[in-house]
Amino acid sequence: MPPSYRSEFVRTVVERGYLHQCTDLEGLDAVLAGTPPAVGYIGFDCTAPSLHAGSLVSIMLLRKFQQAGHRPIVLMGGGTTRIGDPSGRDEARQLLDDAAIAANMAGIRTVFDRFLRFGDAPADAVMVDNADWLDDLRYIPFLRDYGRHFSVNRMLTFDSVRLRLEREQPLTFLEFNYMVLQAYDFLELARRCDCVVQMGGSDQWGNIVGGVDLARRIDGRTLFGLTTPLLTTASGAKMGKTAAGAVWLSPDMLSPYQYWQFWRNTEDGDVGRFLRLYTELPLDEVSRLEALAGAEINEAKIVLANEATRLCHGDAAAAGAAETARQTFAEQAAGDDLPTVELGMADLQAGVPAFELFRRAGLAASNSDARRLIKGGGARINNGVIESELRLVTDADLSAEGVIKLSAGRKRHALVRAV
Repeated sequence: MPPSYRSEFVRTVVERGYLHQCTDLEGLDAVLAGTPPAVGYIGFDCTAPSLHAGSLVSIMLLRKFQQAGHRPIVLMGGGTTRIGDPSGRDEARQLLDDAAIAANMAGIRTVFDRFLRFGDAPADAVMVDNADWLDDLRYIPFLRDYGRHFSVNRMLTFDSVRLRLEREQPLTFLEFNYMVLQAYDFLELARRCDCVVQMGGSDQWGNIVGGVDLARRIDGRTLFGLTTPLLTTASGAKMGKTAAGAVWLSPDMLSPYQYWQFWRNTEDGDVGRFLRLYTELPLDEVSRLEALAGAEINEAKIVLANEATRLCHGDAAAAGAAETARQTFAEQAAGDDLPTVELGMADLQAGVPAFELFRRAGLAASNSDARRLIKGGGARINNGVIESELRLVTDADLSAEGVIKLSAGRKRHALVRAV
């Protein structure tokens, strides 16, 4: 029989598939089963104006932590973004200036407002910026007081460093410091907020363990680390990425309809897992849906799309996206919520290459991808297959409503609107 856990959070994490590793699961369970509410955090660097679906497991984990009665901390990496996390990368991240970091942080905050409750109550979420303490560190005292607790030998064994070196990709000394600063973040949050657990993706395991060890060595504190599995789709693709780019969580960067479509297009083998991780449906309902076979599995995919979109964008956006999909597929119409590209009438009269429009509409990642789509017979204009990659789209393609419908395969659509 599986072990029984006392805390609601640990039970949820185990039952729904969020758990990959924990430094001491029984110890964490005991702490979270007590009172008052515990404090836990996940860190997010400010590398873009929004997070994408690859960060959604971490966001949902903080949501579950709060729903279990605990206080989540969203740690914004205003300081660490200036370095760049080397985890899972073959090259250094682009360094951003302070203005770009601040703008990205503001955009990311709006994402969390939809998933967490912020405020001053014991279980209300708080957002903290690690620049508040990292900016004031003095280099020599920091190395003397904290750097001496890190073994370079051990740091070289962590995946974030080892994999980069094995691939013979350069790792700068700046990036090498990242795990030390992340460990210090955990110690600082323990001191300031009585934070007891850091969570994150499995690629963060070495960084998290570093913080647990540092707190034990410096303050004699017992802290915990918990990681989630790094997700790929059933076909091996990276979660949160599509041929057209990242699946952003901000409606300013990806429309709710496109977000809905991403989940609707889930591979059959991923449906049950994604329902557990990305929705709040009861587990018995998840079991019913994932057992559907054949064409009926589409019912489960629509439920997944509706529930995931509702959490991220709200009930109205989810309903609107579902209705647009129904119109587009069932009635071969062009729903109002389809992503739209505006094009001047003069340009349309002159003619625009179809492959360029497919790229601009987000239906292909590049012109070459769009050309391949057309050559493969997967591109349509107004439901008609494009016969040649040299096809020009002109004002003659406009419908009575003044739009042109572009389709990539059977499930991805966009509109071109004349202005």
